[in-house]
Order: sequence, then structure tokens, then C-alpha cells
Amino acid sequence: MGDTVCNGTHSKKLLLSDPEAFDAMFEELVTELTDGNLQDPGLASALNRLREILIYNVPGGKKNRGLSVIGSLRELLPPSQLTQDTLQQALMVGWCIEMLQAFFLMADDIMDASVTRRGQPCWYKRDGIGLDAINDSFLVESSIYRLLRKQCRDQPYYVHLLELFNETTFQTELGQALDLMTAPPDQIDLNRFTMERYKTIVKYKTAFYSFYLPVASAMYMAGINSDEEHNNAKHILLEMGEFFQIQDDFLDCYGDPAVTGKIGTDIQDNKCSWLVVKALEVMTPEQKSVLEACYGRKDESSVAKVKELYNALQMPTLYHTYEEESYQRLQKLIAQHAQSLPHAVFLNFAKKIYKRNK
Repeated sequence: MGDTVCNGTHSKKLLLSDPEAFDAMFEELVTELTDGNLQDPGLASALNRLREILIYNVPGGKKNRGLSVIGSLRELLPPSQLTQDTLQQALMVGWCIEMLQAFFLMADDIMDASVTRRGQPCWYKRDGIGLDAINDSFLVESSIYRLLRKQCRDQPYYVHLLELFNETTFQTELGQALDLMTAPPDQIDLNRFTMERYKTIVKYKTAFYSFYLPVASAMYMAGINSDEEHNNAKHILLEMGEFFQIQDDFLDCYGDPAVTGKIGTDIQDNKCSWLVVKALEVMTPEQKSVLEACYGRKDESSVAKVKELYNALQMPTLYHTYEEESYQRLQKLIAQHAQSLPHAVFLNFAKKIYKRNK
């Protein structure tokens, strides 16, 4: 049958591609979460609010994380074991990951004072929302566990998924804490920006939830529970996650906002970005004094000077060299650590992220 899923909501079951089936499921999950099943009519307006929050914040991204669950499961299980129920559960777990991402981003945008996200105003920037968005983000996080409970409670992997989502959330929040502590908006201290600190932030803030979580979820769903197998997958996926964030940092400065959907603010926000960390490694003392005078400043001329400095240091060339080296390193890690796991699980991910422009 290939990579298709039956959509059982119609009398004639339609064969949908995974992305189509994934999109089609979202409305069903929103209804399941908001249809008043808390048995209290007084909650109707709060549940309507939750519906609005989910529709605005969850489905707008590239959905790579969510689709990686079903994509990985297809590589891990033989077709005979990919029942419709199994595929539907993989799609649902994928949406739980997209909801986790939305929860992080809603809160992140408030902390960073961001303006746009995915080509539309950040949720907290909408009229009448403001800091109420903090509680809205909690509602999105809680919805993950309600879905898992309703749909996976009888499955042998249920507790594994609960522990995985909890641990991944904790790891991501530790990474965010480290990021915030390394670059407080009004205290510019470039000595904090070391490559070691940068890599720790990236590992915890991005790599675990964006790369390990989707594949680990699929592994547990396929009955692969051993620590050794999970550690092997983690080696490969954390390398990929590090590259993905470095690429994100590069696109923040050099990407086209019309393509990326967001206006980069890492320079103004005093972010511990790969570009500034790498620049500090190769610049002269004179260039460093320009950087110290301009980095983390909001005015356009300071931002322009930092970008001029990056260009003078040939940051795009350094980045493309890094990209090539990272890809070679990844191939070696796959050969070394993926002996008993299908290489396609990792190669499919790699294809999506290397050379991307958004």
C-alpha cells in the first residue's frame, strides 16, 4: 500500500499520503480535546478558547517533527504490523510532539519579545491576549497528556511515552534556562559565549525534542525498549540536532524572512548564536571591540555593523564548510551506531534538514 493511511471518517475509505492523513487528523484531535467532555457546561467558553489556541498555534509549522514519528515507524516495523490503528496512533503521537513544540514557542516568544512566528503575529501579540498567553501555553502542554491517556492508555508503550515526553520537556526547559542565563537582554558579556556553552544549550534546548523525541517515540511504539538501542539512536540524532540549530542561527541572520516566516532578532536579543560564538573564535581584538559595542543593541545601525563584521569574517563560507563537515560526521555516526536500526530512519531526517532554506 506504500506510505498511505486509510481515513476512516468517510464511508469510502480514502487512501491518503502520510502528510495528508496527518493534516486531516488535526481537526479530530481538536474536537476530542474541546468538545465539552469535562461534563461541566460552565467550561464551554474556556474550551472554546482552547480550540482557538490550538488552531492558531499548533499546525502552522513544517511539521517535520510530527511526521517523523510515522516516517520512522514505517522503517522500524514490517508492513504486516502497520495496522490502521498503529498508523493512526503514530499520527496522534506526532501531533503531541507538534503541541509540545507549540507550547515551547508560545512561551519562548514572550521571553524573547518576538513579533512574528510562522508568518503571523505571535499569539501573545494578538489583541486581548498579552500575558494570558502564559496560561494558554500551559493548556497546550496539558492537552498532550490528555490525548496520550485517551488514545494510548492500553498500549504496552504508554508509560515509556509518558516518561519520554516528561523527560524531554525537562531537558528542553533546562536548555532554555541556560540560554536565558547566558544572554540576559541588558547584560552584554561576550565572554560567556563559548562553543562549549553553546553546544550544551543546543543539545538540551533543541536536539532532544526536535530529533530524539520523534524517533524514540516510534522506537517505543515498535517495541524497541533497550537502553543500548536508544543510546545509539541518541548519538546520531543529537549530532543532527546540533547541526539543525546552527543552521537555524545562520538563517536568522542570512535567511529570507519571506521564506523563513520570521524576522531574525538574534543580534538584537544578545543571543548566544553560532555566528557570534564562531566569530569570536576568529576575529581580531579590534573587531571584538566593534562587536562588544554593537551586539545586543536594538538600533538598526548597530545590527548593520554586526552583520558587516560577519561578512568581513566570511561567516557564510565558514558555515558552509561546517555544514559539509557535519554531514560527513553524521554518515560516520550512522555507520558506527545504527548497526541494528534501519539507516533510513536517520537518512530521511538528514535529507529534510541539510541544505534547507527555512
